[in-house]
Amino acid sequence: MSRQDSHLLIVDDDERIRGLLQKFLMRHGFMVSAARDAAHARRILSGLDFDLIVLDVMMPGEDGVSLTRALRETRQTPILLLTAKGETSDRIAGLEAGADDYLAKPFEPKELLLRINAILRRMPEAAPVNTAPKVLQMGAVRYDIERGEMWQGDSLIRLTATEAQLMRIFSGRPGEPLSRMQLVEDLGRDRDQAQERAVDVQITRLRRKIEADPKQPRYLQTVRGAGYMLAPD
Repeated sequence: MSRQDSHLLIVDDDERIRGLLQKFLMRHGFMVSAARDAAHARRILSGLDFDLIVLDVMMPGEDGVSLTRALRETRQTPILLLTAKGETSDRIAGLEAGADDYLAKPFEPKELLLRINAILRRMPEAAPVNTAPKVLQMGAVRYDIERGEMWQGDSLIRLTATEAQLMRIFSGRPGEPLSRMQLVEDLGRDRDQAQERAVDVQITRLRRKIEADPKQPRYLQTVRGAGYMLAPD
């Protein structure tokens, strides 16, 4: 796995820390989504797969150790726990629950980066189950789900980080209407009207890259009263 195409999920109830980590890791080439608590993380994980989860232990509601234990019942995604300094019991409980590593707060962002890269290097390359790539066809445009790439003929269509995240979300649930609020949450943003309007703008831009006529979308449809839906061929 290339370090630079890895998709990370940050789960932390502290908005400032969450935002700082997201920006720092994106500057180092990762695709990063964020969740404000365990419930939010579960909703995002229901539609997206990640290469690694950075998970705070101390959160309101379900804590990080409990979420780690629950995730291990269904998936082997690497988990790095963020623990309070000196809380040895949390670290032991986290490792017993299935976490791959832990980092005590406060920490230097560079140390987090080193830990993430070390974990990803240990992950074996996935053996291809099927040599044929999983591709969604939208007229002349095709989207490679496994690579997260969009093509028209032999030309790669450049996607912004947010557009790439939206395509991952839609491709995970083709034919299913997704509300603007759901898209905001799956993108790891805090819910408010400004963020919902921002999703509308991103959808408009994405349509220009997919649709033959963006004003009359065939593939990235508006479903009245329900939101947006990807309807591939």
